[in-house]
Amino acid sequence: MPSRRMARELALQALFSIEIGRRDVAEVLDEYLASYGESEQRLFVKDLVLGTLEYARESDLTVGPLLEGWSVDRLPTIDRLLLRMGTFELHHRPAMPRPVVINEAVELAKRYSTEGSGRFVNGVLAAVVAVALQGADAKA
Repeated sequence: MPSRRMARELALQALFSIEIGRRDVAEVLDEYLASYGESEQRLFVKDLVLGTLEYARESDLTVGPLLEGWSVDRLPTIDRLLLRMGTFELHHRPAMPRPVVINEAVELAKRYSTEGSGRFVNGVLAAVVAVALQGADAKA
């Protein structure tokens, strides 16, 4: 059975195909998930892709102020997609441990993006968590 890491990698590839190729979401999901059958991993990939797309604007609004001197649209595509996917998971999938979400995004950034992307993604997602925790403390 494929791991969650592999599922996140597949979700990133699907998101990249949608973003760069301007492809239909359903078509990309069908293509990328054809070999998965009706497994838990298939549902996880689908949830990540659809959730990341649905909450992309919300994620960009969360991440934007944390990008000292940068804007979301100027980021490398892979970094932008990983930050959106990570922010989606951190905000909307609270059962997933935060360190796991961040670590997986960092590993994917190291593998698929620029030399400094791993550190960058780590810093931004850690700041997303810190801001969320500050907001939770303020409400308490």
